[in-house]
Amino acid sequence: MKRYDLVVVGGGFAGVASAISASRQGVSVLLIEKSNCLGGASTNSLVNPFMPTVTHIERERVELNRGIFEEIKNELKKRNAMLWDGFLEEELKLILNRMVLSSGVDILFHAQLTEVKAINDKIFSISLATIGGIEEIEADYFIDATGDAQLSYLSGVPCMQGRRTDGLCQPMTLCFRVGNVDFDKFSKSASKMQEEYKIAKEKSEIKNPRENILYFQLPQKNVVHFNTTRIVKKSPTCVYDLTKAEIEAREQVFEIYEFMKKHAQGLEDSFILSTASQIGVRESRQIIGKYTLTEADCLECRKFEDSVVACNYDIDIHNPEGTGTSHHYFKDGEYYTIPYRCLVPSKIDNLLVAGRCISSTHEAQASYRIMPVVCNLGQVAGVAMAQAIKEKIKPSDIDISKLQAQLKLDNLFIGI
Repeated sequence: MKRYDLVVVGGGFAGVASAISASRQGVSVLLIEKSNCLGGASTNSLVNPFMPTVTHIERERVELNRGIFEEIKNELKKRNAMLWDGFLEEELKLILNRMVLSSGVDILFHAQLTEVKAINDKIFSISLATIGGIEEIEADYFIDATGDAQLSYLSGVPCMQGRRTDGLCQPMTLCFRVGNVDFDKFSKSASKMQEEYKIAKEKSEIKNPRENILYFQLPQKNVVHFNTTRIVKKSPTCVYDLTKAEIEAREQVFEIYEFMKKHAQGLEDSFILSTASQIGVRESRQIIGKYTLTEADCLECRKFEDSVVACNYDIDIHNPEGTGTSHHYFKDGEYYTIPYRCLVPSKIDNLLVAGRCISSTHEAQASYRIMPVVCNLGQVAGVAMAQAIKEKIKPSDIDISKLQAQLKLDNLFIGI
């Protein structure tokens, strides 16, 4: 197997952006993904649509999350694969393949990380379970874009999970699609359906702990997307809990669908079109890094000296114990920034972390975990690693002002 300057583990938005941005800086990159496609939660868990990241600064409309994420959206639009912020996953899979390969990155699918060889705070190689047996991959530097901080965890990086009080994470959700829907009739009857759902919940006729039925319109005609199952009090980093979660969530899918057939219009000739190939995970491990982003940082709209990404998505916490979803919405013009130190683990000198598993608290993670932001975090990690590789230094030792200058050249809004 070829030796690389950089190996990126995880092919979601964070991993894709990491790989592309590093390769564009002249670094040899291998991108490893355990499934059969790129896109992570968007393609494997059907997480859709993109959440909004727009604000106004001095009356000017500003997209806070641009760069490679904006390139991806533009490609989707060219292929008529977006409606508002909803998108077609099959088109996205093709687009991401082409973007990654055209940037000079090598891709390895169907490869599950199983072991890390780390000595004296440096990763020397990783082991992957493949259909042909165990593959060992060596590189000089690594980026953890697994979402679950799997590479970091196996390397010995200290991690935390869930709420500080009890370790519970936000609920897992199995998204699903219903086909052959008359959407106009369905949407007009939705308020009545929601009222009936609340009554059914009060009578304990619905097992799903979620407080309402959450749905979205997508570019596909006559197809409705549902992000409404809710699995609580199970750990997304325990394979036994994950198995139970998948089984329980599939029961919830049919429970919700059968309820809607009774209480909503436009579903008379409908059918369950698909469920995601794997349950969606909002939150699992976060590394303990050089800095831990907190809820107070978000609420105070802090702008850090080493800012690399801006965010204004609301602090959106689905109750880890059951019913209810809490929100803190940022006012127009408000945003906070994420410091580079959150991507730098407290140990392991040749590793950076990108995506929803950077160093933060449960509450802060509830805001920045969305795809536009994690894509920007990935781009930052790739550019930073390229700088470290060229200078043969630790990523913790790079010149932050030089990194920020390059990010601005690459059309990222970093908030300072």
